[in-house]
Amino acid sequence: IPVTTIKMAAQTIEIDALGRVAYDTRLINTISARVSGRIEKLYVKYRFQHIMKGDRIMDIYSPELLTAEQDLLFLLKNDPDNSAFINAARQKLLLLGVSESQLQQIEKNKKPALSIAVYSNYSGHIHEAGNVMPSMNGSAEKMDVSRVTEELPVKEGMYVEKGQTIFQLFNVEKSWVLLSIFPEYQGLIKIGDAVRITPETAPAKNFRAKIDFIEPFYRSESKTLTARVYFNNAELQVPVGGQVRATVFSSYNEAEWLPKDAVLSLGIDKVVFLKSGAGFKAHKIATGLAYKDRIQIMSGLNETDSVAANAQFLSDSESFIKVTN
Repeated sequence: IPVTTIKMAAQTIEIDALGRVAYDTRLINTISARVSGRIEKLYVKYRFQHIMKGDRIMDIYSPELLTAEQDLLFLLKNDPDNSAFINAARQKLLLLGVSESQLQQIEKNKKPALSIAVYSNYSGHIHEAGNVMPSMNGSAEKMDVSRVTEELPVKEGMYVEKGQTIFQLFNVEKSWVLLSIFPEYQGLIKIGDAVRITPETAPAKNFRAKIDFIEPFYRSESKTLTARVYFNNAELQVPVGGQVRATVFSSYNEAEWLPKDAVLSLGIDKVVFLKSGAGFKAHKIATGLAYKDRIQIMSGLNETDSVAANAQFLSDSESFIKVTN
């Protein structure tokens, strides 16, 4: 009967996981109203419209802005030497969202602009999630993304309040993959582990990355642990929400291993057939991780112990195995 002994070795473990591509929430930006007023002209016409930093998104009429412009022009005309007040009036307009070029144009024309152009400070696409518009009862409520997909909730002629979120911009050039790690592998996954990601819709676009973050909680809709993988999506253009398959390469510390065939499961207990004299006897052991054709031995055996290489060969399903510790 062939025998084997435990082997001490470090094992690189490949862990399969499923996941999906999601927005990198660190790169979600908002465009808010700095003043109260009315939207005179809107240049964003549909959801997911991509805009670049510096693009004009709307023109707004605001009595507060108009008054601040008139104050500046009054000072320039009637008290041009009062630099402190003039600088304060300019700074106020800048803080209300007026750009340097718009401010110079107002001073050059010597007349206030009835509407002020609003430009985006970020690049991304306009997303419906998080658009907050005042409801009829005066409270603010978030729009349900799943119910409204055809039109933007912001329209020309609408009034906005100071501090109100008008748009959210999602940057799709940098995304992350959310991987679901099953319970038996949660102790093996570490930050920094290499991972190969294969999008199901475009297997040819597989790429290498690493585990960047492991969420320290369980999501309500899942009993698996979630690991994040950050990646640059500018060239890959993997659609957000797409499903992916992943292989995580985890380096396991040195441990004692036996072939799986040498271990027999009795339900709760695990046993091996330990060579004793001219025969074998059932011997209880404690096992850990099982990977491919090997199983980790936690306790119960020494390096000098020989066990049957095939425990099933020495067992009889109808016999009672007496276990020795």
